[in-house]
Amino acid sequence: MNTELARFNMVEQQIRPWSVLNLGVLEQLSQLDRSLFVPAAYQEVAYSDTEIPLWHGESMLAPRVAARLAQDLLLQASDTVLEIGTGSGYLTALLASLTSKVLSLERHPDLLAQAQTQLQHAGCRNVELRQSDGVPQNLSPVDAIVLTGSVAQVPEELLKLLKPGGRLIAVVGEEPMMQATRFTLGSHGDMHSQVLWDVVLPRLHGFAQTPAFQF
Repeated sequence: MNTELARFNMVEQQIRPWSVLNLGVLEQLSQLDRSLFVPAAYQEVAYSDTEIPLWHGESMLAPRVAARLAQDLLLQASDTVLEIGTGSGYLTALLASLTSKVLSLERHPDLLAQAQTQLQHAGCRNVELRQSDGVPQNLSPVDAIVLTGSVAQVPEELLKLLKPGGRLIAVVGEEPMMQATRFTLGSHGDMHSQVLWDVVLPRLHGFAQTPAFQF
C-alpha cells in the first residue's frame, strides 16, 4: 500500500467533505500514519471510511469521526486533554499532536499495552496511559475531554473535571438517534451544551447507565 497516497485520499475524500476544515487538524492527519494503529489483519483497510475491529468487541473510529471529534474540541496547543477509551491509540496520537498533554484511560490492559507500543512507534511523548474501568478519583481538571464511544447520558463526574472554559465532547443518545454534543463550562460555573452532528457509535463500556448531569 502507498500509505502517503492513502492518507491524502482519506483527508480529501472522507474528512474534508465531512466539514473538517481546521488546518491544524488536517495537517496532523496528513502526517500521522494510521496504519501503525490498525491490527495486522486489517491493514488493507487502514485508511477506509469504516470502523475497524479491535479486541474485546471494541473498534477504531472511522477516520472522519476521529477527525471531527478532534476538530470540534476547539483545541489549543497549551491544552491538557482527557480521553476516555484509548482503543488503538490513533485518536490519542492525533490529540497529542495538537495539545500539550493527553491522559488516556482504557479498561482493557492488553489494548492499553498495545496502544502504548503503537504510540511510541508514532513518536508520541506527551501521552500518559492508565488502565481504568470508569473514572478514577482525584484526577486534575483539564481543558478538554473526549469520549470515544457513545453514552446514554454524560457522566456528571466527567463534567466536573473541566476547567473554566473547558469543553467535553461526547456522542449522546440511543440508537438510531445519537448526536455529537459539546459541553462547555462557562467562567461562572454555568454549563452550556451544543448539538453538533448526528452519528451512531458503539457504547462506551461502563458509562451507558451513568446519571445525567443536572443543569
